[in-house]
Order: sequence, then C-alpha cells, then structure tokens
Amino acid sequence: MREAILSSNHYMKSEFPFWITRTVQGSIDEHGHEFVELVFVVRGNGRHLFQGSRYDIQAGDVFIINPGETHAYAVEPGEQMEIINCLFMPSFIPDALLTELEITNSMDYFYVHPFLTHDVRFNHRVNLNGQEASHVLALLEGMIREMNGRPSGHKTIIRLRLIELLVLLSRYYSLLQQQRAHPSPRQLEREMTAKRIYGYLERNYEKKITLQSLASLFNASIRQLNRLMREEYDRSVFEVLHEIRIERAKHLLLETDEKVIVVATMVGYEDQSFFNRLFARHVGCSPSHYRSTG
Repeated sequence: MREAILSSNHYMKSEFPFWITRTVQGSIDEHGHEFVELVFVVRGNGRHLFQGSRYDIQAGDVFIINPGETHAYAVEPGEQMEIINCLFMPSFIPDALLTELEITNSMDYFYVHPFLTHDVRFNHRVNLNGQEASHVLALLEGMIREMNGRPSGHKTIIRLRLIELLVLLSRYYSLLQQQRAHPSPRQLEREMTAKRIYGYLERNYEKKITLQSLASLFNASIRQLNRLMREEYDRSVFEVLHEIRIERAKHLLLETDEKVIVVATMVGYEDQSFFNRLFARHVGCSPSHYRSTG
C-alpha cells in the first residue's frame, strides 16, 4: 500500500515555497511529502516513526525530514506534544544568496546531517535546551508572525530568518560533532566538504548544475571537487548526481502518474532519450518497464 504523499501545492505557492505552523500534534499515519520539513518539539514527548524505525522524541528535539522520506507520529492518550512545522522547498534558499553570504560551509545541519544513515541521524539528533532552545524558538515564532501578518518585506525577513536558523542549528550540530572522535582536522574538513557537496546535490538535483557553478559555490577548483568526491564516495561529481536523480526518478515513477518525459524533466533531464539510456544503465530496464513491474 502506498503512503500518502503530501504535495507542496497544498501548503505553499510556487513563488514563495514556504509554510510554517505551531500545533498540538496527535498521532498521524505514515506519510511522505515533496518538500523539506523541519520540526521543532516545543513541549511534551511522543514516538516518531521514520522509514520503518521508531524513536522517542521530546521537548527540544529538532529534526529534518527530506522529500521522499516517510514518517509518522504516535502520541499516547492523555499526552500532548506541541511542535512547530516549518515546510519549504530547497529552492527557497537560492544559490546566489548562499554565495553572497559565503555560508556553504556553515549549513551542515541542512546539507550533511539529513543525509546520514537513519540510525545515525536520529540517535545523534540535535536536542536543545536553555538559551539554545529559546533562540531557535524565537526565530521560529518570528517567522510565524511574519507569515500570519504578512507585513511589508515579510518574504525577505522569513527567508533570512530561515537561513539564520539553519546556520545556528549547524553550529550546534558542529559542536556535537567535535565532542566525538574524529580524524585529523585536515582530513575531517575534506570529508565534510565532500558531504556538503553531496547534500547540495541531493537538495538541488532538479537544477541545471555545472562544475563551474559548484566550484564557485564551494570555493574550490573543478579538479578539487572531483578529487574530494572520489576520495569520499569513489565517484565523480556527476556520477553522484546521476545516481541521486535516478533514485528520485524511481520514486516518482512508482508514486505518481506523471509521464516518463515529465519525470525526466522533474529530475533535471531535458533529453528523454538520454534519461532513458541512463536509467537503463543504472536500473537494468527502461523507466516504463520499471513502473509496470514496481
């Protein structure tokens, strides 16, 4: 049985792909969605079902659910769990702004942590308390006020506060990482850069991505980009990108009724013939055959 897939169109407009709300969350069935969901547990506790695994969650927990992933909540009768849901498309944070603010190395909570293995993500989740929790809550509540009141300039304020939130969470995440055993600082930085590039590709696979644009974004040469990716993933930048796109295409073929040519476009390929050949090389059959047997 397919899980419910929540569409971005239900919550947000294409010209402003963002939505936020504060709610008392009860139990909810397993579902997926097309957007990024950032969750902050304001108070209470419950159980979080994520990709088939269950985790206890409590006040101060913050976590991200990626597009295509499935999750659910279980809250015991008589208990209450209040959360803030922040939903947005990756395109809400444009590359030009990342470059201008020089923060591609300060977004690890957005580009690295959400793409670790499931057990690492939730067993090493970020839990905030004291001043850290208050700061994050203030940023989220500020975005809610801007969203509800829609004063002049609210779109800019929300976008900047979301970036501030992600940079702040990345700082907290980095502090947690520093408390664990690591290789040399130089080796760690090389690994983290490769993971940041991988996470960026995961977030932006549908875009027209060039090595030149990536090099500019991550302040590295094209040769360095490919060397770092081969060291960490044993594949070039574009080999990784193709794998990400094909995995997303497999999901779309099974979970939507879009035509193959539309799916190809949705994952970043304008040439359907090229997409078909690439898909067959990675999966072993054509997109149409994959859908019919899935």
